[in-house]
Amino acid sequence: DRGQHETVIPSELPLGQELTSTLREWAVIWHKLYVNNKTTQFRHVQQLTYSLIEWRSQILSGTLPKDELAELKKKVTAKIDYGNRILGLDLVVRDDNGNILDPDETSTISLFKAHETASKRIDERIQEEKVPLVSLICPLHLYVNFKNFVCNIGEDAELLMSLYDPDLSKFISENYLVRWGSNGMPKEIEKLNNLQAVFTDLSSSDLIRPRISLVCQIVRVGHMELKDGKKHTCGLRRPFGVAVMDITDIIHGKVDDEEKQHFIPFQQRQLIMSPLITSHVIGENEPLTSVFNKVIAAKEVNHKGQGLWVSLKLLPGDLAQVQKDFSHLVDRSTAVARKMGFPEIILPGDVRNDIYVTLIQGEFDKGKKKTPKNVEVTMSVHDEDGNLQEKAIHPGAGYEGVSEYKSVVYYQVKQPCWYETVKVAIAIEEVSRCHLRFTFRHRSSQESRDRSERAFGVGFVKLMNADGTTLQDGKHNLIVYKGDNKKMEDAKSYLTLPCTKTEMEEKEAPLGKNLHPLANFTPTKDSTKDSFQIATVICSTKLTQNVDLLGLLNWRSNSHNIAHNLRKLMEVEGGEIVKFLPDTLDALFNIMMEMSENETYDFLVFDALVFIISLIGDIKFQHFNAVLETYIYKHFSATLAYVKLTKVLNCYVGNAEDSSKTELLFAALKALKYLFRFIVQSRVLYLRWVQPFIPVPPLGNPLEKITQCFVFFPSQGIFVACMTAILRQMEDFHYSHYINTFKTRQDIIDFLMETFIMFKDLIGKNVYAADWMVMNMMQSRVFLRAVNQFTSVLNRFFLDQANFELQLWNNYFHLAVAFLTHKSLQLETFSQAKRSKIIKKYGDMRKEIGFKIRDMWYNLGPHKIKFIPAMVGPILEVTLVPEPELRKATIPIFFDMMQCEFNFSGNRNFHKFENELITKLDQEVEGGRGDEQYKILLEKLLLEHCRKHKYLAASGEVFALLVSSLLENLLDYRTIMHDESKENRMSCTVNVLNFYKEKKREDIYIRYLYKLRDLHTDCENFTEAAYTLLLHAELLTESFMLLVLFFPSCLSSPSMEMWEKAIQLSKELADMYENKIFDYEGLGNLLKKRATFYENIMKAMRPQPEYFAVGYYGQGFPSFLRNKIFIYRGKEYERREDFNLKLLTQFPSAEKMTSTAPPAEEIKGLLAHPRAASSPHYYRANEVQQFTHSRPVRKGEKDPDNEFANMWIERTTYTTAYSFPGILKWFEVKQVTTEISPLENAIETMELTNEKITNIVQQHIWDRSLPVHPLSMLLNGIVDPAVMGGYTNYEKAFFTEKYLQEHPEDQDKIELLKQQIAIQMPLLAEGIRIHGEKLTEQLKPLHERLTACFRELRRKVEKQYGVITLVREPGFPMFCPKGSQLPLFHPWVGVRWFHRIPESASPSRSLCVQPLCPQPGGCDQSAGPWLLLKLLSLDPAPGSSLPRSPCRAALPQPCCQLRIC
Repeated sequence: DRGQHETVIPSELPLGQELTSTLREWAVIWHKLYVNNKTTQFRHVQQLTYSLIEWRSQILSGTLPKDELAELKKKVTAKIDYGNRILGLDLVVRDDNGNILDPDETSTISLFKAHETASKRIDERIQEEKVPLVSLICPLHLYVNFKNFVCNIGEDAELLMSLYDPDLSKFISENYLVRWGSNGMPKEIEKLNNLQAVFTDLSSSDLIRPRISLVCQIVRVGHMELKDGKKHTCGLRRPFGVAVMDITDIIHGKVDDEEKQHFIPFQQRQLIMSPLITSHVIGENEPLTSVFNKVIAAKEVNHKGQGLWVSLKLLPGDLAQVQKDFSHLVDRSTAVARKMGFPEIILPGDVRNDIYVTLIQGEFDKGKKKTPKNVEVTMSVHDEDGNLQEKAIHPGAGYEGVSEYKSVVYYQVKQPCWYETVKVAIAIEEVSRCHLRFTFRHRSSQESRDRSERAFGVGFVKLMNADGTTLQDGKHNLIVYKGDNKKMEDAKSYLTLPCTKTEMEEKEAPLGKNLHPLANFTPTKDSTKDSFQIATVICSTKLTQNVDLLGLLNWRSNSHNIAHNLRKLMEVEGGEIVKFLPDTLDALFNIMMEMSENETYDFLVFDALVFIISLIGDIKFQHFNAVLETYIYKHFSATLAYVKLTKVLNCYVGNAEDSSKTELLFAALKALKYLFRFIVQSRVLYLRWVQPFIPVPPLGNPLEKITQCFVFFPSQGIFVACMTAILRQMEDFHYSHYINTFKTRQDIIDFLMETFIMFKDLIGKNVYAADWMVMNMMQSRVFLRAVNQFTSVLNRFFLDQANFELQLWNNYFHLAVAFLTHKSLQLETFSQAKRSKIIKKYGDMRKEIGFKIRDMWYNLGPHKIKFIPAMVGPILEVTLVPEPELRKATIPIFFDMMQCEFNFSGNRNFHKFENELITKLDQEVEGGRGDEQYKILLEKLLLEHCRKHKYLAASGEVFALLVSSLLENLLDYRTIMHDESKENRMSCTVNVLNFYKEKKREDIYIRYLYKLRDLHTDCENFTEAAYTLLLHAELLTESFMLLVLFFPSCLSSPSMEMWEKAIQLSKELADMYENKIFDYEGLGNLLKKRATFYENIMKAMRPQPEYFAVGYYGQGFPSFLRNKIFIYRGKEYERREDFNLKLLTQFPSAEKMTSTAPPAEEIKGLLAHPRAASSPHYYRANEVQQFTHSRPVRKGEKDPDNEFANMWIERTTYTTAYSFPGILKWFEVKQVTTEISPLENAIETMELTNEKITNIVQQHIWDRSLPVHPLSMLLNGIVDPAVMGGYTNYEKAFFTEKYLQEHPEDQDKIELLKQQIAIQMPLLAEGIRIHGEKLTEQLKPLHERLTACFRELRRKVEKQYGVITLVREPGFPMFCPKGSQLPLFHPWVGVRWFHRIPESASPSRSLCVQPLCPQPGGCDQSAGPWLLLKLLSLDPAPGSSLPRSPCRAALPQPCCQLRIC
């Protein structure tokens, strides 16, 4: 097109386009995984992405042949589908060729089946991937590449390589066999440069072995001696040497270099020197394990350049995965040498039936020979008829089996030790009939003599015992029978005889010495001197050595012992069960299904199943969880097991009180996870089996039959797909025709009711998986078209006054809202790629249904009032959908509801609508819906409509602003709820609950109160939590409920120490107990508690909090903090530095101010730092609401001789919105700033000094044990002539004629200052008197100086300002100045000290500290300096016992008065 729109046709293949879009989509998720530090998933996606990139380059190259491109296409699509699933993306449905299906060109049923097939395929892939992921153990394999062997043998050789544990002297794996020719090359030339093997199934137990070695036994195949000639016997297997390499570092993963070639030195057996006895030569006749151990122990090896060259690499994963991941190393020709034992994980389907036989040693009498025999053992496998089992013996991996195995020959050794291990592999069904035969023959070095040698003995062992169990692992001492050679080969001649010495001893006991008199040959007197020992290890997943387990596995052949075998199963060792886990589970479920008529078996099978599940839960076998899950989902096939399992489980739960079943029930509950998986899988299998046989009624009227199908089998998506397919085929005239077929109006109502309910259920139940995007969108599009068809029916038949159907319309609106708000249509939650894809294909269906809802609402006319307030919530859900056009279209419905209720309610208001909107708005915003744009648009549209209305202009505008304010608070609350700062969360919670308190919405108000309570409790703010509960208590009509709610649970808590408040409330509660409910016992307990409170007030030490003023300036703070000042109540013992750190941690980007003045307008984001003020008394730190802060200000030029003349004080008074303590630890404040003149400042200074003296004097009167040093320092600082200039400065500044002329209004203040100076003299005199009484030798010089200085000071002051004396009032342990009406002491005295933080201010952010003095009772400034005296009073010295009062009404009257003489 050349117009406005242009169509771009990509030149690359569709698969290339899909790859490109997929990689772009994955890249976004990959980045998120990296940012969120999800390393495992990140690596997984990385591997998938790299694979797709490589394949994409191959596809775009255009060089692939057609068949390779088709194969690659399958791999690419499988990888894309798998990656989409694990990343939570949508399922892509394809045809058989891998092409993406077009839903418009595909039938609905085909589309459904394609989804089902694709999902099943991916599930199977994930299940396969899950096994190594679920398992805690990853199997390891050692890859060995045999490069070369250099050794001067001169004859053919066999190299037998295996893994060996030198600490246990035990072989770990079977042998890897290499046959080496005398020409220095492999016997099979095709194996040249291709000698590779994998030693499999190394487990965690192998990784923790201290040492592990790769050993190689070299066996020479030729003459008895190397020097023998042609006339000597050939083909003898003779021990020649060994080679050993320590591979511990490779197994532990410390060394990993597959290219490195390791040299393993060769040692000939006759030349190996013992490291312990240097003179001893290790001969060829020593046991093989001993030879290996001595070679390993040898420090130096004299190899003379002879040895093996190999490369090694440790490969992780199961063998199939190794062949896939390391295909360049491991292929089909690679030999597999298995571990002689089971791997840690035995998966279902991993069938193994290996019998490892080790020829250990023998002892043979030399008979008529002068020297010991050269014994060769020939091993073979025969059935009970004596037939030879061909190729059943495997000397080593890499070669096919042999029918007979010939041992190494030791030259003239009476007791040869072979330690040769071979593997016997025969069919499982043949094991019970087979036995091993060992024939013994002397081998002569002379060929002529050797030909005449015959076997001199035979031994055998049966592979299966008489009870059906397999031959036990371990050593077996076989009997060597001697007799006629022909009869030795006749199995029937010896199979009736005992095969081992143990068996012979057991049979001899009852029969005596005459054993088998009719046998063709018996152990003779000579033969008893011969002995032969072997060892066997059975590695079989089908053959067990446990008779109890065998009885269960073969239950059909012994059905009368089923109960016994099931009970015995729970006594079998766990390691034996897990080896046969799939077979054991099969047996259990087969018994349950086939013996269904006997309920006893159901309980026994259930108990056995619970036992096995519990066994898998043991940490020892926990890696078998993967095996159990694989069995459940891939091999389990009992379709009706869920009936039996649920019946037994219900029985146990229903009889929980039965003590005999307690342990069984407890075990079942612990195994509940896998029990339910068996139950669910059984039910799923049953439904899959029964589905094809469900009768589907023939279609008549389509929608009616669809409804019947859905009701008949609602859980199957295929029926919903059928219904969708039929609806998809229907045109407009089909709908019209179908509606016209109904004979009565009621029939139409019933049909529409059922259809609306069914559609809503289908939408709510999510019939299809969330990742079936195409199917879900297809269903939504079809449903939307059907619903729109039915709206015309509503408008045509059920809208007029006579025929209006409220419930029908209500069902329609709820269906439409459920459709619109369904999560599969919320495009904002999808990625950009998915959103664009949906809009391009289907459009935004929310807008279509939303506009239809709007139109249908306006069509209601006078019926609208019937939907108010019920439809407020659903319409709110619609408006909250973040789609601008939809919001603009539906928000006006709110105004229409306001207008409708205003006109029809009769009260000319819209309170119902208002209350419902507030309630639903709170729920929706808390649930995560709504945003700032919605708040702005809602306020704008409501205001626009209301202002145009004649009667709703005022009330509507108020409501619009009210809702906007609520939304702002709720959005702040929702945002801050995810904040780490609980203080911010508390602030937002208080803002919200204050709103609901004003609107008298107690239900919501109380809900937020308890949220606030929980926040305080989490922060250990127990005082604030109690005051929060008190707000709820105040709402209750009965004061009794108020006290019961609040008093016992909160204020009486030891952690609160709010004893004064507790006393106040206990008095109210006592009146309730005494006069209303007459609970005298409760009254007595209450009075005891109150007595404890009084005692605590007088004796207990309780820390009081400090208060801090904090200002937040700048746009960087939340709206509820921005440009506001707050007073904070600190925690107990909380220092200013700690409080500073807490604030800066909460707002790390904020900076501290160094000035208390507000910042300039252009500075944004400042934090005013706190300064502290503390108080030692309850009413100085509690129930306070006013605080002061003072800072010095100089006016005019500074007088260097007198700094007091222009020293003004700027005092700021802060008043909080609520008193402390309260429902928060901080409240916003209003501040008032006043100035104090230099004269007033001087008066305050003198008052503070006098209070200090008064306090310390009275403390020493009350407690004579106090130290005298603080008193000495205070007195010395006042009476010393060096500081006497203070009085002189006051005289120069204020007591001059010039000052009085300029400030005649200050005459009274000057007199007050003179009085304060005069009052100080008797106080100092009393202090010096006490100092003299507590005098020590060291303080005598100081005291004499103080007395002299005070005498001179007192003379001067009394001469100028008069004399004041102190008198002791009767009954009070304190002094009062005689002749004055001004009080000197008050119980509220306390201390205030100010701190500074000398930090430099930043040009953008700063922090300022403000000292605070709480004003008790909220007193005003009109009381003058006396109030300030109380507010800025001193703390009593440590250890003093100033009287404390539980409430201000009980405070004693001041006992000190001032009288001027």
